[in-house]
Amino acid sequence: MTKMRVLAIPLVAALLVTAGCGVFSRGDASTDAPLERTELRIGVGNPIDTAPLRVAVADGKFTAAGLSVTLVEVPADQAIGKLAAGEIDLAFASDVSIFRASAAGTALQLQGEAYTAGRNTMALVTLPGSDYTEPTLKKSPKIAVNMLDDVGVLAARSVLGTAGVDVNRIQFKQHPFDRMPQALQAGEVDAAWMVEPYITRAEKELGASILADGARGATLDFPMSSYVSMGAFGQANARTLAAFRKVLGEAQVRAADPAVVRDALPSFSDIDRTTASLISLGTYPVSLNGIRLQRVADLMHNSGLLGARLDVQSMVARP
Repeated sequence: MTKMRVLAIPLVAALLVTAGCGVFSRGDASTDAPLERTELRIGVGNPIDTAPLRVAVADGKFTAAGLSVTLVEVPADQAIGKLAAGEIDLAFASDVSIFRASAAGTALQLQGEAYTAGRNTMALVTLPGSDYTEPTLKKSPKIAVNMLDDVGVLAARSVLGTAGVDVNRIQFKQHPFDRMPQALQAGEVDAAWMVEPYITRAEKELGASILADGARGATLDFPMSSYVSMGAFGQANARTLAAFRKVLGEAQVRAADPAVVRDALPSFSDIDRTTASLISLGTYPVSLNGIRLQRVADLMHNSGLLGARLDVQSMVARP
């Protein structure tokens, strides 16, 4: 089944690059004082989320700003650990994992937002012939997620809970995204929480359909991921990271044109051009906004993923 997509790319966001709280490009890095360092190792993951950063590196935008950036591919569940171990200087990670680590005592500083969910960019997916055709048809649905303590659980609980399902009865099963279709075919799960490009691939190859859009209700326009440093590193390298944020902000502005992302994806990922042309895209925030990110921490707290409310504003890097 092919779903209709409406891509809401707010081009007006580019006009907000100098507004809001903790704007990426706020503060001119070209001061009399030199950058504390000129090399940054950045751990990256999901190619769609990190597309603007990757394009900026490939186009020499960081080099022009005096920074030599090395991108290091890091599995999602290892990003914060490698950051804390000093193996990388900045880490791309889901906002949920960042706030969970912060609440557990890891001193982190937010350096930039990466990606915000859009319509059908994350969804509960089923295969043809499934008897799970409405979110409330199963009292205790088995849902595949890529991690048991990350955004998939949070989004699935929100969407199914809003529909009327008792969230305490949802059974979450951990499967890598590329293993989820097999789990569905084997009947191990009733639905799978997927993100792009896995949603589009399942639709193209298996005739999969969307049971429920994961980006609606409490998770509408939901912040998904960010770039983060250790707090001490952020304090010691304020000018360097200001330069990083400036280039990142400019890259996020360019990515407001979906063609920039779609054209680039095949060059640094296994997403072919056909799939890149079909995937649903979210948005790339041009500002680092603690108020916006607080939504994630508050939903985590309300759902039990955080024991106490986290003050996200205290984690935001200052220009």
